[in-house]
Amino acid sequence: MVTINKPTHINEPSKPQKSSSQSLSAFVKAFKKSIVLILFVLLWELAPQLGLVERTFLPPFSEVIRAWWDLIVTGELWRHFEASILRSIFGFVFALVVAIPLGLIIGWYPLARDLLTPILELFRNTAALALLPVFILILGIGEVSKISIVLFACTWPVLLNTISAVKNVDPLLIKSARSMNISSFKLFSKVILPASVPTIFTGIRMAGTGAILVLIAAEMIGAKAGLGYFITYSQYNFLIAEMYAGIITISLLGLLINYGLSSAERYFSRWKQ
Repeated sequence: MVTINKPTHINEPSKPQKSSSQSLSAFVKAFKKSIVLILFVLLWELAPQLGLVERTFLPPFSEVIRAWWDLIVTGELWRHFEASILRSIFGFVFALVVAIPLGLIIGWYPLARDLLTPILELFRNTAALALLPVFILILGIGEVSKISIVLFACTWPVLLNTISAVKNVDPLLIKSARSMNISSFKLFSKVILPASVPTIFTGIRMAGTGAILVLIAAEMIGAKAGLGYFITYSQYNFLIAEMYAGIITISLLGLLINYGLSSAERYFSRWKQ
């Protein structure tokens, strides 16, 4: 009589144990990424209190956060934030509408590239803020001039990266597509454009950062609302904690824009993954 031994099963970790292990791993990973930021905030909090820096000019981080919260509760910060974000969005979107199609045309058609390259080289090397007085003289000190300066600043990184993306598409992809006798429109929409997306988004992310920086500088020169105006106003009136609260808001806004554009890039580059 043959005796069949039942296979012994290895005890697998239960789902709660797996979940807790994953949570711990995620916590450790997040801590490693944020440890330098935590140390920076801690130094900011302790340095003024220990007299390492003048407290009048650099308040502790806790005071800045209290001032930031008070500005949110009263709605004062939101008013300036709304003004800046709307100007940035309008200028940024207009730049995309202008720069991406123009970049695709210049990158694909040699004649357009030969005709437009000299004027592009002239303006790409002109700082946007250097032209701010011109924009104000022509368009006035209102919203149009601020949106226009953002449009000008955002156009160049998007345009130049789009041109580079189209010019550097792998020739083997183009030859393979043409060997299938597809139309020029399908070649452009199914091969050229998808292959160009990663490089185009590099320019878009650069433009997103530039939109905020240029706008803040423009608001510091001539505006009645906006984060740039608020920071300058706080400095002139010696509201130092409020000034730093405005700077922190700009940093958070930049992170938000960068995260949003990174998510959009992952979505439109799904084929690459």
